[in-house]
Amino acid sequence: MSLSIVILAAGKGTRMRSDLPKVLQPLAHKPLLGYVIDASMSFKPKELVVVYGYGGDLVKKTFPSPHIQWVEQKEQLGTGHAVQQAAPLIKDEGNTLILYGDVPLIDQKTIERLVIKGQKNLAVLTYSKKDPKGYGRIVRKDDRIQKIVEEKDCDESQKNIKEINTGIMCAPNHLLKNWLKRLTNQNVQKEYYLTDIVGLSIEDNIEVLSESADNEVSITGINSKSELANMERDYQLMTAKTLMDQGVTIIDPSRIDIRGEVTAGKDVTIDVGCIFEGKVVLGNHVKVAAYSHIKDSIIGDHSSIEPYSHIDESKVGSHCRIGPFARLRPGTKLQSHVHIGNFVEIKNSEINDHTNINHLSYVGDSLVGKSVNIGAGTITCNYDGANKHPTTIEDDVFIGSNTALVAPVKIGKGATIGAGSTITKDAPPGDLTVARSKQTSISGWTKPTKNKET
Repeated sequence: MSLSIVILAAGKGTRMRSDLPKVLQPLAHKPLLGYVIDASMSFKPKELVVVYGYGGDLVKKTFPSPHIQWVEQKEQLGTGHAVQQAAPLIKDEGNTLILYGDVPLIDQKTIERLVIKGQKNLAVLTYSKKDPKGYGRIVRKDDRIQKIVEEKDCDESQKNIKEINTGIMCAPNHLLKNWLKRLTNQNVQKEYYLTDIVGLSIEDNIEVLSESADNEVSITGINSKSELANMERDYQLMTAKTLMDQGVTIIDPSRIDIRGEVTAGKDVTIDVGCIFEGKVVLGNHVKVAAYSHIKDSIIGDHSSIEPYSHIDESKVGSHCRIGPFARLRPGTKLQSHVHIGNFVEIKNSEINDHTNINHLSYVGDSLVGKSVNIGAGTITCNYDGANKHPTTIEDDVFIGSNTALVAPVKIGKGATIGAGSTITKDAPPGDLTVARSKQTSISGWTKPTKNKET
């Protein structure tokens, strides 16, 4: 049977105190709604309808997928009213799953069980919560659901009920459409409550089934920045546990941030305070030291990332050592056994095997050969104020400290560049090239003295 999914994402999120719509607030650098859309796509629904409201243009722009149908809820008249807006886009056959754009970490297996129960009946997702304050309660009689009562409408006995309504539900389309037409706003809030379809189902002698969520995180909604921060930490702990289950050693799971997807080989170790963004691949026996930041990069086998290193859109080969305090910018490619030391920045360059750039250097738009040693303070001057130019350094070159290579320039194989040189022309292979002013010593020179009056 075909499945339609409706995601309610119209809320402004006043408690967020933000110009950004609530469903676009970031969880691990990804909008809340993005998690719900991705989870929905995994079910391959016949229709995926997102009901939007506040900040709708930005919400739609953020998710330009052709698989999403958008419908606007112009007035915020309740969850039932929101689903009513989506009803014309839902076919009569099949069933519909209703999700929420601010409940990001839904569990796929739980939802699968709920959808099965929602083939012929209304099925609601519930959870038994130690402190149910703020949630609607599930009222049962002889273990059968009779109604859902919002907290503000609960009497004293109902307030003691621990089983709560998560809001997530599934129902056959023809029944759901019928119930939506019969909703009224005869309540204090003058809103159309989606939960009222429970009573309509019972009125029609159709049993309301339930499925229980496996954990609280999977049904938790986000309404404030503090709740968002709590969810962030829950998410990070969940992600860290997944990596540890795969064999990764994480020194402190409470101090890691994964804002994307990390794939790791065997015997990988991650120290405290590390941040991973986008798609990151860590090879076998990789060590990532404290407070390193890796984004959209590949780290080869047996490589070591020393503390406070920043790696962005780069590829690091095997047996490399990066840092501490090193920066690899986009377009950097390191072959094997390369050492990039402290306070070295590499940008859009390829560095070949067994090359060392140990400290205090900048290499940009360059091709560096094998077994090259680049001394401290070496700079490739790749920008003339209008255009970028390349630098080529061939194999077995030794570049002395405090050297400026003014691109475009080529340093031939086996050449040596004297310390303090400014190289503006190609250096021949095998030669010593020095380009600096002659040292002069002045005998009998007297240091200046301060004026006593000042």
